Formats: sequence, structure tokens, C-alpha cells
Amino acid sequence: MSFQKTPMKLPIYLDHHATTPVDPRVLEAMQPYWTQECGNPASGHVFGWKAKQAVEKARAQIAQLLAGAREEEIFFTSGATESNNTALKGAAERYAERGGHLITVATEHKAVLDVCHYLETRGFTVTYLPVDALGRLNLQDLEKAITDKTFLISVMHANNEVGVIHPLAEIGRIAKEREILFHVDAAQSAGKIPLNVEAWGIDLLSLSAHKLYGPKGVGVLYVRQNKPHVRLSPLLHGGGHEHGLRSGTLNVPGIVGLGKACEIAGAEMPEESRCVRALRDRLEKGLKQNLDRIYVNGDAENRLPHNLNISFAYVESESLLMAINESIAVSSGSACTDGSADTSHVLKALRVPPERLHTALRFGIGRFNTAEEIDFVIQKVTETVRKLRAMSPLYEAAQKGGDRRGFH
Repeated sequence: MSFQKTPMKLPIYLDHHATTPVDPRVLEAMQPYWTQECGNPASGHVFGWKAKQAVEKARAQIAQLLAGAREEEIFFTSGATESNNTALKGAAERYAERGGHLITVATEHKAVLDVCHYLETRGFTVTYLPVDALGRLNLQDLEKAITDKTFLISVMHANNEVGVIHPLAEIGRIAKEREILFHVDAAQSAGKIPLNVEAWGIDLLSLSAHKLYGPKGVGVLYVRQNKPHVRLSPLLHGGGHEHGLRSGTLNVPGIVGLGKACEIAGAEMPEESRCVRALRDRLEKGLKQNLDRIYVNGDAENRLPHNLNISFAYVESESLLMAINESIAVSSGSACTDGSADTSHVLKALRVPPERLHTALRFGIGRFNTAEEIDFVIQKVTETVRKLRAMSPLYEAAQKGGDRRGFH
């Protein structure tokens, strides 16, 4: 990879599921569009033409990352939350006559689940499919849930907390056989693992720039235009931008940055995945060698290469976070709620024992992390967990074989 990793300094950032730093190459591509290339793409003069040209170049870069997508199927939004809202609400309004039933998964991001809850208040019915203890979806459950009133299936590609990857090709096949629209939230997977909207039968797909080393405040909704030609009702009106689907002046610097981020991700994905997976495995191995009674949440094999979600038995995650937050930035769950420490709905859906629900940390490794940083994290987390456990009478009882609360 062509970027230069810098020497270690504290704090170390390991929360790349929440957001990623802007890649310097992305920032460089964006720079001219803040000042000298200041045009509005809708303006009919040279500044507007140059801005529009830059926007169309970004569409092409994004379409290439999504494999099988066409430039005219790329619509710009403010991020994956808006894209998810547009996909679900827009499809619900447009295709309500099909029966008003949609299917999703219990472990989806709140940007999908909350939209589903909203649609239920408007008379739609929603099936929330369960997952197994590893976070995997049972395709037979999906097929059984489909009725003659189902118009949409919405399944995320990779989970934002435990990193588990769903089998999109198989889900897409099921949807196509029943002529049901298929939406994918790819906020966590885009740029990290391959995507193919054509081969996997995806009709709608959401992503955010800030999850793949681009800027915050810009995202994409892919909308299939052929077999089928998907039509959505817009959330925003006024001006008819993006062919009427998303009115509002385009965020040209952000769009340019997203395009560049997708170009980089597509070119470097195989090597980057290998590197971050090696760092993730180094972290997991080091923690397991140093600490007993720690548990990986979710499917340890079928997950994003940079994800590690671990429960540290007998240690409250919030206490651990507070003890390390000056030197290590990690998370105890999704960063997209409101900063609250509510119990993870994802871990609950995985049927993680109650004693482990509040002991989990999510480590998200990124392209700029180093082995030196990972070794520091192993040492710091190990020391902190040991100190906190030394104050726990439950851990002391467990060491003597006296605790039977599900920690083995």
C-alpha cells in the first residue's frame, strides 16, 4: 500500500467501525473543491461544468467498487442513515400496494430497525428474523417468513458490532425468485470486503464515506435501474436534484472524497484486508494468551477482517473503557445511538449470557494501525483487566471454582 504509517503515539485509535480518519490522498483530492473549483454542479457555466464533471467521475469510481453497478444507479445522500431511510420509506410508499410486508434481521443497525418501527406505525408489518448464537441468519427462516404480501427484504452485509457477514448471494437469489426487492446496508463492508450488486441480486444498497476513509456527511444509495427498474418516493423535495430522488445542492468536495476513497479501497482491498486481519489476529492471540475467561462474540471465522468483539468476564465494559480511554479509543457497541451505555441489542440477539452482555468491547482495526500499537493495546488491556478483576469478589470466587454464572 502506498500510504506511510506513522510512529506510534497515544491515544491509539481502534474504533474504525464508528468512523475512519480521512486518508491523506482523499483529502488531497478534495482540496480544490473547497476554494478554486467552487461551482454548483447545477450551474450552467464553466465552474458548474467542472463541478459536475468531478461528481460524475466520483459516480464512476463508486460504481466500480460495487461491481455490476452503473453510474446512473449511484445517488448521493448525506450518509448511510439517509440512504437506509430513503430505501425503506421510499420503497414502502411506492410498493405499498404489494401488501405492506417487509423482512429484516434482529441484528440490523438502528438506522434500519428504527425505520421499520416507524413503518409499523403507518400500517406496515415487519418480520424481524432471529440469528443463531454466532450471529448467523438461517436462510430457511427467511424463506418461511416470505408471504404473498412481502415487497422488501433488508439485510446488512456485515454487522457493525460483531462483524458477522451475511450470505448476500443466497439472500439475493431467494428475493429474485419471489420478485421481492432486496436492500443491503453495506456501511461496514464497503471498501473492506468485495461487493457485487449484479451477481448478488441487490436492488438497493447504502454506504457512507466516513466508514471507508472518506469525509463525514456524504453517502450513496445504489438504486437498480434494470431488471427491475426500482422506483422510490423521495424523502426530500425541492429542485429535482439526483433525478428527483434527493433534492439539495450536491456536496461536491464530499462526493469527490467519497469517489477517491472508493478508488483507493478497490485498488488496495486485498492487501489491506490481509494486513488488518493479521493485526486483528495478533490482538486476539495476545489477549487470549494473557487472560483467562475472555470470549469472542459472533462467528470468529465469517467476519470482517478488522473486527474483534470480546467479552472480558468479571469486568464491566464501561469501567474498562474509562480506565484505558486516555491511551486507547475503542467502543462497547454501536457509536450511532446517542452515546448511551444501553445493552447491545446485537449481543442480546446472539443470546450472549446476561453476565457477559456488559463486559464486551469492540476493537476496530484500520489501515493506519501498526503492530507496535497492537502490542501496546495487548499490554494495556491485560494490565487493566487484571487490576479490575483483582477488585472483583466474583472473579476471586471463580478462581476457586465457586462461581457458576456461565463463565467457563
